[in-house]
Amino acid sequence: MIPETALRVSNHTHPQLNDRIEQKWKGRLTDLRSNDRSALIDRRLQELDQEWDVERTLQTNFAVLSLVGVALASKVDKRWLALALGVPAFMIQHAVQGWCPPLAVLRRLGFRTAREINEERFALKSLRGDFDDLHRSQDGAAAYDAVRQ
Repeated sequence: MIPETALRVSNHTHPQLNDRIEQKWKGRLTDLRSNDRSALIDRRLQELDQEWDVERTLQTNFAVLSLVGVALASKVDKRWLALALGVPAFMIQHAVQGWCPPLAVLRRLGFRTAREINEERFALKSLRGDFDDLHRSQDGAAAYDAVRQ
């Protein structure tokens, strides 16, 4: 069975590690909630925009290792083709199952999924008050639709 895309990495990560990753960003959120810290929230949101998720990191590593394998095979020894061919196999395994050998290392280093990064992003935006006017906007949209008809 192929796991849901948004959950496939966290499903293959040890629950304690998932909890540690979640508690880390929730701790940052708690620290920011204590006072009016909109400048700190803005800075953290900018940091999140620059953060590489685990998928992007894996894709980059897969590409680099494949190219290195091809280069070494052409210049050093044909046996390096095993690297060039093995890496795409891991890429397919990750795409289908959500797991590959480097995933455990990257998760322990703190790389998060895009979903985990977005959870923090939306929590920070909510804390900052970005969604406070959402209810009024929906009422305004309903009124606009009624006038159009």
